[in-house]
Amino acid sequence: MASHLDLEEQEQLDELKHFWKRWGDLITWVLIAVFGSYAAWMGWQSWSAKQSAQSAALYDTVERAALSDDMALLDRSVSDIEDKFASTSYAQQAALLAARVYQDKERPADARKQLTWVIDKSDDTGYQALARLRLAALWIEEKNFDAARQQLGAKVPLSFEPLMADRLGDIDLLENKPAQAIKNYQKAWKGFDANAEYRRLVAVKLAALGADPEETAAKEPTK
Repeated sequence: MASHLDLEEQEQLDELKHFWKRWGDLITWVLIAVFGSYAAWMGWQSWSAKQSAQSAALYDTVERAALSDDMALLDRSVSDIEDKFASTSYAQQAALLAARVYQDKERPADARKQLTWVIDKSDDTGYQALARLRLAALWIEEKNFDAARQQLGAKVPLSFEPLMADRLGDIDLLENKPAQAIKNYQKAWKGFDANAEYRRLVAVKLAALGADPEETAAKEPTK
């Protein structure tokens, strides 16, 4: 009986050796890949959390500098956050905040630099669109209408399109093109939600040009 069991155990051991000889290397590499991927994912999670915490702390410094009008600290901290944490939302928010402060302090070149940085570096289309609107406003103040139109003509999320059209209408008015201004204002008016406060402002602009957005909408053929 013992001899019979010994033979069965030997057969099982031989089968196991044969199996491991055939598949052992593959199993080993699969395990290495699985545990390696897990370790890499855990490492990325740790790095991402650290990046977020550090960028948040640096954004607090940018915000504090803006509130206290400490321009030296603002210059330094916004440069640091853009250099070290460019991919984070905190860096883009810091650039937008710095641009507003620079504009208030009559440093338009620095404001444009920050807004351009957001447009070039951000992966968030909303931040990009906001930066384009504000950059266009700066160009309009300097009467550089071509540069403003370039920003307003870029592809943006649907929710920003009415704002872009409204600003284009403003440029048309400044260039004494009332007919084109009406077209852009009408586009903006139709793009805003019916209850949006901004829509009423656009309606006022149209009325000042002798155009009624309600009548225009009524005359359009139903699709």
